Formats: sequence, structure tokens, C-alpha cells
Amino acid sequence: MRLAFLTFAEVENAFIFMERYSEITEKAKREIVLLRGRGCAYRKCTFCDYHLDCHEDDGLNFELNKSVLDKITGKYGDVEIINSGSVFELDKQTVEYIKKVCREKGIRTIHFEAHYLYDEKIPALREEFKDFTLKMKIGLETFDYELREGVYKKGIPVCEPEIISKNFDEANFLFGLEGQSLASMQRDIELGLEYFERICINLMCDNSTPVEPDKQVIELFLQNLYPKYKDDYRVDILINNTDFGVGE
Repeated sequence: MRLAFLTFAEVENAFIFMERYSEITEKAKREIVLLRGRGCAYRKCTFCDYHLDCHEDDGLNFELNKSVLDKITGKYGDVEIINSGSVFELDKQTVEYIKKVCREKGIRTIHFEAHYLYDEKIPALREEFKDFTLKMKIGLETFDYELREGVYKKGIPVCEPEIISKNFDEANFLFGLEGQSLASMQRDIELGLEYFERICINLMCDNSTPVEPDKQVIELFLQNLYPKYKDDYRVDILINNTDFGVGE
């Protein structure tokens, strides 16, 4: 969907009717929900248009989020909660309802995502959710600092993996863009598995930004790295950005 060519109302409707609940039935089994918040506070990543899934009205966000959270069954005792931004951009009612649903459904483990700009707030969030095992995921994209900050504009001002991973348990990586090589992708995977419990590899897909997938880089990954890591329990691989069953 080329969102850049839609009106605001059309974009809003497109996101409202997208799939927001699914189950991940391979490797680390869990339910997954895509909620809606006020929008990514950063919004500078050159490749990303997910921040368009937002609304400034907390009441309307909660109404939508409640309908999604009510689909959680607790069958795996594990749920991943994403919201096209950071968990810190969800309204307070939604956050409290997450706790309520997870208690009632016997959820033990909750996965949240957050931008690095919220790094210092994560310990307090862990304390707030101390009744659960909290797994925090960062959208790191790559350990290559020049590529990550010079091209992707991620806003992660540190280089050292041990510092980046201090408050995070899991990481997203983005492959399939110009400037990447087989060696750089291999290095990202190896460092990711060294410093994080789990990693998720996303292949770049067409979206409304000017950034386009590099088919040669994607082919390098699919031929050389995908066979090596596709069955690794600690590695999720999304060839399409809807492979988890949520999104558009």
C-alpha cells in the first residue's frame, strides 16, 4: 500500500481495519497484538512509515486497543505487544488494561518495544510490570554506526553493543538496503545473538518512504544466511513485514 498517495482519512481507515491480533506458532510461541498509540515520538527513521498508525485522541486509542486486547487467550502464557512506536506512547488506560488482561489470562511473559531514546525509562517500566517477566525489544536495525545513523537516522548515539543492550533483551534488524553486504549482515546476526536473548530479522519491503529495497542484498541474505538461521530458535525472520500475521 503506497500510503503517500492516500488522503489522511484514507490512511486512518486503512490502519483501523488492518489485522491487529495473531499467533506466532513457530519457535517461541506467543500471541501478538498491534495496538495504536499517540505515534512515534522520534519519527526520523528514513525507511519507516509505521508511525502513521497513530491517533492523538487517547480515548479512541483505548477503545481500539481494548477490542484488540480482548482477543488475547493466554494459551501460550506469552504475548508480544507492539504499537508502531514505543510502549511509552500508549495511553495510561491501555497500559493498565494490558496488566488486567495479562493477569486474568495467566500471561507470564510480555514483550514490549521501545526506541533507545526511552532507555533510561525502562527500569521503571520493569518495576511497574514486576508481576510479569518483561522482555524489551529495540529497533536497532544494524550495529554499523555509520549506516545506522548516517543513512537510517535511527537516533541511537552509542556504538558499544554492551551499552545498547544494557536495558534491552531483544532486537530488530533490518536487512535488504543499499550499503549492506553479506559480511555486514553476518556480523549483525552474530553480535545480535551475542548481546541479546533473541533477534528478529526484517527484510526491507516497499512502503511510502523514498527508501527502496535492494534486491541484490536481499538475494544475498536469502541464499547465504536464511538457510543457516531459519531454524534457529533465537532468530525470527520476516521476509514480508506481515509474516507475524499483524499489519497491512
